[in-house]
Amino acid sequence: MMTSTPKFTFIDLFAGIGGFRLALSNLGGNCLGFSEINNDAINTYCTNFNEAANLNLGDITQIKALPAHDILTAGVPCQSWSIAGKNLGFDDDRGQLWNDTLYLLNKTRPKAFIFENVKGLADPRNQTALAYILGRIGKAGYFARHFVLNSSDYGVPQDRVRVYIIGFQHEVHLQKFRLPAPQKSTLKLVDVLQGCGEKRTASIGFGQTMDLFGDCANEKKRYRKSNGMNDFFLFNDIRNGPTTIHSWDLLPTTARQQHICYLLLRNRRKRLYGRLDGNPLALAHFQLLDSSIKAAELEALVDLGIFKKVAYTYTLQAHSLDLPENEQWVLQQASDGIITLDALKDSRELKLAKIPFEKVLATLVEKNVLVCSEIRYEFRYTKISTGIEGINRVFLPKSEAFPTLVASDSNDFVALKDVDADNDDDYKQSFLKEIFHQQLFRKIAKEEACLIQGFPKDFQLPENRSRWMKLIGNSVSVPVVQMLGQAILATGCLDDGKAYNASVADCISQRCPA
Repeated sequence: MMTSTPKFTFIDLFAGIGGFRLALSNLGGNCLGFSEINNDAINTYCTNFNEAANLNLGDITQIKALPAHDILTAGVPCQSWSIAGKNLGFDDDRGQLWNDTLYLLNKTRPKAFIFENVKGLADPRNQTALAYILGRIGKAGYFARHFVLNSSDYGVPQDRVRVYIIGFQHEVHLQKFRLPAPQKSTLKLVDVLQGCGEKRTASIGFGQTMDLFGDCANEKKRYRKSNGMNDFFLFNDIRNGPTTIHSWDLLPTTARQQHICYLLLRNRRKRLYGRLDGNPLALAHFQLLDSSIKAAELEALVDLGIFKKVAYTYTLQAHSLDLPENEQWVLQQASDGIITLDALKDSRELKLAKIPFEKVLATLVEKNVLVCSEIRYEFRYTKISTGIEGINRVFLPKSEAFPTLVASDSNDFVALKDVDADNDDDYKQSFLKEIFHQQLFRKIAKEEACLIQGFPKDFQLPENRSRWMKLIGNSVSVPVVQMLGQAILATGCLDDGKAYNASVADCISQRCPA
């Protein structure tokens, strides 16, 4: 994976399965060592790079020094942002992973480095943490900038936003460092979906299983976004749009029942019904919106599994019990003898005290200290990422990009064919008829996940899905790192000002070996 005469050397910290290594080896780099502690990752790394396990430097917290090298890379895990340590200096505040990384940077003095982290590091809420990291880099005598980049701009069909910190020993090289302009990849989701052959069976929710063949070879039509229609369908009851699939679209419901569902959907976020961003509604609230609605109609939607009942308001009863502190904390949220669910969820005091108020409420009701005085109705499915019956989104092959691959897997699927229509309703109905009800959708396969991250499709990973998803989801997008490595080399930081000659186009062209 590298040329016969290495152009530079590098060390691969928090190496994972070798995304940094693959990218820099493609540019002619020679890896002098890697650091990783996860056994699955170590075995995968050594297998794919034909590397001896003794090249592994082991636990970064135990590394005292590194071999001399040109470029240091590190995909530092996204730990909590309390990273400042004791701030006693590079030798004295190790034990937290960012500090360990910066310790080795200062100790070994490479000419340049690439650090990667989740996009949250650049969020306003974490500005102190980012400033601390950049400040420590400066104290080590390096000049650095951070960049927030989306993988879909640099060669892979994946919306994966990450923070990259690029640094040099000399300020002149940072001044010369230039990112290529974002360029939408010609590689689309359909280009990585694998052809037919092996029959597979998978659970897809709603009690259904399906046999999978994955034949999308003839689905090369590019989607023209028109009429506001997306190239994926969202399974969700608390949002609405032309490509949103609701529970009542999937279950046998009457026009009347759908009317009631839309009343809840359109009104649950109004402050009139509570202080949260989504509030259940009582029968009286529904009747203010439509006086003809009966309790039995709401109960029927509960029976269908579309609504659920929520004990929302509690009345405090006279008692002489000696209550534990956590129960007293909950009772202190009462106003005029009334406690509401939104008041408990919105209570800063309970959040700081980490009191599980749901369990406490049940105990107080059992003790007859509280009595439920109001029942409300809410959708059964209210968590966006969970979706409906384990399905969050189904992406059509014509989609430009797949969402971020994550270590824990996701509830995102790909359709095995495309649909098109001239209007919103026909578009949704075509999807339901031709894809959903025909069970023509599935999860991303291992080979496809590799390509979506910029790895070769034959990159060796464990067979177990949860294991390979963890490894590939924790990795970096190879083309992005390769582009950054190319831009670093172009500054001349490794050869006293002689610019590296390979082009960014050459870098991008290697993004997904077939």
